[in-house]
Amino acid sequence: MIRGKSITVKEGGVRLDAALLLHFPSSTRAFVREAVESGAVRVDGRRAAKGLKLRGGETVEIDELAEACDNTVAPNPAVHAPCVFEDDALLAYDKPAGMPVQPLSRSERTTLMNGVAAQHPECIPLGDRPLMAGALHRIDADTSGLVLVARTAEAFANVRAQFAAQTVEKTYLALVEGTVAAGGTLENNLVHDPTLPFCRMIDFRRNRLTRAQCEGLKPLHAVTRFKPVEFISTETDEQTLLEVTIFTGVTHQIRAQLALAGMHIVNDRLYGAFAVENMTGHCLHALAAKFRHPVSGDPVEIRTPYPAWAQGGR
Repeated sequence: MIRGKSITVKEGGVRLDAALLLHFPSSTRAFVREAVESGAVRVDGRRAAKGLKLRGGETVEIDELAEACDNTVAPNPAVHAPCVFEDDALLAYDKPAGMPVQPLSRSERTTLMNGVAAQHPECIPLGDRPLMAGALHRIDADTSGLVLVARTAEAFANVRAQFAAQTVEKTYLALVEGTVAAGGTLENNLVHDPTLPFCRMIDFRRNRLTRAQCEGLKPLHAVTRFKPVEFISTETDEQTLLEVTIFTGVTHQIRAQLALAGMHIVNDRLYGAFAVENMTGHCLHALAAKFRHPVSGDPVEIRTPYPAWAQGGR
């Protein structure tokens, strides 16, 4: 962290953000923007925009400017999630619906990994991205269930390689609207919908995009197996509890593929389900994972408890 610095910019015609990066190359564009927008950077005693063009000769004062090495998960002991497995190499948590797995910035403090960092600081530097803190995969914030975390660099590399090789078998529970009489296998090439400002996956071959909109999109092949395990009937609704198995890990894979097949996950409004009053998240739960232990090489299966909305399917 850079604190209490003052510089004089001699060159004219240089943007403020570029001048800061020139003098402090250990920082980043994002951190420079953050510091300027927060008022931690002043030009001749006044707040300024990051795009300000300097004339030359100005004094720039820096109260605080983060460096790339500061881009880590902030420990927060107030964040709790049940730990369902622990040894010297791995941790596994039952993440509640509504809690993100990882922060998007170092200032975010309410994710699962903020809590993990507080209990297991050895995880903080692990991962191939600065804010992973050892998380081996992600599930959506509104999806509950299993999240695997590495405690060593060797364990992280080993299990991530298994994910990349698609040898990790992940099992989910999904409560869907309507009656699903039989199981099956779904295969789709999914892409982010380029017409929306938020993430929603669509089928690359079955959409209303123009040829120009399709250019540059990278379809991701997703394969999902499902089978019904319980039928639930009330006075107003018919629902089916599905057991879902995936090896691929495409964003929103299960949600998108089930919806494309006409099976909408309960309360998953992004993919066309009806809203359920007073429900947090949607009825999708990461139940279990099977893989090889990164130290022993033995097969291991880690499971979480059934969520409340799936208790009848046990």
